Amino acid sequence: MENDNTPQQNKYDRRRFLYTAGIALAASELLHTGYAEAGTKSASTTDIQLVKKGNHTSFDSIKQIDAGVLNIGYAEAGPANGTVVMLLHGWPYDIHSFVDVAPLLASAGYRVIVPYLRGHGTTRFLSEETFRNGQQSVVALDIIALMDALKIKKAIFAGYDWGARTANIIAALWPERCKAMVSVSGYLINNLERNKLPLSPKAEWGWWYQYYFSTARGQAGYEANRHDFGKLIWKNVSPKWDFDEATFDRTAAAFDNPDYISIVIHNYRWRLSLAPGDPQYDYLEDQLAKGPVIKVPTITIDGDSDGVAPATDGTAYAGKFSGKHIHRIIKGAGHNLPQEAPQAFTDAIIEVDSYA
Repeated sequence: MENDNTPQQNKYDRRRFLYTAGIALAASELLHTGYAEAGTKSASTTDIQLVKKGNHTSFDSIKQIDAGVLNIGYAEAGPANGTVVMLLHGWPYDIHSFVDVAPLLASAGYRVIVPYLRGHGTTRFLSEETFRNGQQSVVALDIIALMDALKIKKAIFAGYDWGARTANIIAALWPERCKAMVSVSGYLINNLERNKLPLSPKAEWGWWYQYYFSTARGQAGYEANRHDFGKLIWKNVSPKWDFDEATFDRTAAAFDNPDYISIVIHNYRWRLSLAPGDPQYDYLEDQLAKGPVIKVPTITIDGDSDGVAPATDGTAYAGKFSGKHIHRIIKGAGHNLPQEAPQAFTDAIIEVDSYA
């Protein structure tokens, strides 16, 4: 057990003080919540306060930069010389999942980068000829390219859904670029052969949209009803999140990207081996298929009300993390955990930084 006065604890305490002070200035009303812990290699007990959701509604501005095959749109907050935190969103969501998290991290001295993933928001392909590819390795390569374009050598990665998978891949294949990680729903790197195996009926029901997307009817239906489809998913996977129309509409604007449908459809068809990936990335997919172990400090988080990825105690994938690893369950949170429980998500990022 570490002494309370270790450098790591002191750094963590300083970060906590800075962002707590920022919260006091930004929001006068706080809601209380707690989390249950299931420690894998290490665990601690902390009482977390949850910032009132929706305290912020937008980012100050969206920047654009050419990176790899994309011109990537991203929001940025915090000091330019701060430790970089890369926040990665999932589907069907966008950067607004972190609209309350980013200012909390900025107030603690972090430089926060929140990119639109390929096919979302203001991110665009540089060439009309580029394959609209949604396979897992290329999404991770996009973020590596963004870091190179911004001259960022190393970052803390935090995400959920597609974003958590992308963070997992970078931590596994490019650990020199990843200082630490917060991953919602644990270890999410896809193995295509394993994905061919049937799940329980209840689990298969949770993934119904993947099978819908595998058909021509599903692609046409998604194109015609992307707004209502996204809202249905939000309600199903976050049953306790009482979001309003304005909150959903802010994110739904990101679905108007011209490549959105192509990227989403390819992503889910590729996962079921119904659409090929790009052969030039086979070497990366071969590495990922082996289930590489992640060595960087990691906090994995589940929401206890996630409608598609039920909370677990984290033991099933604990062996995939060889560095310091803590697993937590956030009470009342669903699939879009950063937006539903921004304070808990922020706290995990600051804490995992203290382990790096």
